[in-house]
Amino acid sequence: MAAMKYLLSLIGVVLILESLPYVACPEAMQKWLRQLSEMNPAVLRVIGLLAMGAGLLLCYITQQTNLI
Repeated sequence: MAAMKYLLSLIGVVLILESLPYVACPEAMQKWLRQLSEMNPAVLRVIGLLAMGAGLLLCYITQQTNLI
């Protein structure tokens, strides 16, 4: 049960962080999303894979080592 509570809290934090740019500067987000929609899908895929790798590395570092 503690793991489920932790997971739901984590999802809540992600939703809060993801929504901040839309609340803080919606016009800039519209412009950025317009530019994003015009990008080559292959470039978006590479950016997504790099972001996923960085996230996995961060999770590994925080869970398996004493660095942080």
